[in-house]
Amino acid sequence: MNKNKMKKFETNAIRTQAERTTNREHSVPMYLTSSFTFDDAEQMRAMFADELEGNIYSRFTNPNSTEFVDKMCLLEGAEAGYATASGMAAIFASFMALLKSGDHILAASSIFGSTHTVLTKLLPKWNIEHTYAYINKPESWEQLIQKNTKMIFVETPSNPGLDIIDLEWLGKLANKHSLILNVDNCFATPYIQRPIEFGAHLVTHSATKYIDGQGRVLGGIVVGKKELIKEIYTFCRSTGPSLSPFNAWTLSKSLETLAVRMERHSQNALQLATALEKNAAVEKLKYPLLPSHPQFAIAKRQMSLGGGIVSFEMVGGINSGRKFLDALQMCSLTANLGDTRTIATHPASTTHAKLTEEERLAVGITPGLVRISVGLENIYDIVSDIEQALLNSK
Repeated sequence: MNKNKMKKFETNAIRTQAERTTNREHSVPMYLTSSFTFDDAEQMRAMFADELEGNIYSRFTNPNSTEFVDKMCLLEGAEAGYATASGMAAIFASFMALLKSGDHILAASSIFGSTHTVLTKLLPKWNIEHTYAYINKPESWEQLIQKNTKMIFVETPSNPGLDIIDLEWLGKLANKHSLILNVDNCFATPYIQRPIEFGAHLVTHSATKYIDGQGRVLGGIVVGKKELIKEIYTFCRSTGPSLSPFNAWTLSKSLETLAVRMERHSQNALQLATALEKNAAVEKLKYPLLPSHPQFAIAKRQMSLGGGIVSFEMVGGINSGRKFLDALQMCSLTANLGDTRTIATHPASTTHAKLTEEERLAVGITPGLVRISVGLENIYDIVSDIEQALLNSK
């Protein structure tokens, strides 16, 4: 067994590093080079023939990207991985590398808006079909599997409604029908939830979110079974959705603080959710580790913490929602989440605006739904700002 696999999460996140150079650096340097040299013609030939491991060209091999991937594989319990320029690049690569014309994806209906666009607008160009399954109707999933179904794709907790899918049940369903289970683990991160332990074959991330954690860089990653990642590597090597060495270095360093950040995000989010549940301006509120969450028992079983996202429905619908956002004084209005800074978003008009109103309502995205990415500020300041905005939105 790799000795790193015997270490705890925080230790792996901090101590997994690229091999030191002759300069004996303590912190890994950035390898800002487009290509790498070879000792001789034979070494060059052997590397291009995949007979020797090593760095060739930063579009597909670079020490910074390798370090980031190695860490994420350890933290997720995966055999291999590949890093991409964004989370959507990782999701798209996980589809295109493993599916062909005539194939079918069974996807959870509660997914990110851009993933919905890929499934509904882009994949049909290559004759790849999809069917949506509803999280609150698990008994229907098996009936929706077709002869040409090759993959199940889900995100849990979902964006933005925080729906929770039973990963153990889904892993057994995927194995029963020999399907690839592909799980977007962006909201939970490997510190809170490890889908591979429940039977997932692939795990995708927008590393732009909690992995970076400070709103600085874009990045994505897909990890999982070695034979599946090999296909994804081949696809990405030729098509070029590369993670830059600088962003890879930043994301790898960010992983060193992931555990402490997710502890604080989750602590703050739980306190905010508890406070808002009692607020008369809030009609419905969801947070995975509140007993009021419809899938609370599942969340407790597969998540160690509740994460940093709180979603709630405003009394008064879309008009109150807009007034609430305009009344915020500290919280940011921006197209991101997982930042150190608390962020408020109105999904119906932003992240899920490309969906029709019928499609949004079908997955619980109502006109007055607000998503709060709870940051690391003092919880008193977070609650005070949101409560005063709720008061001023009436």
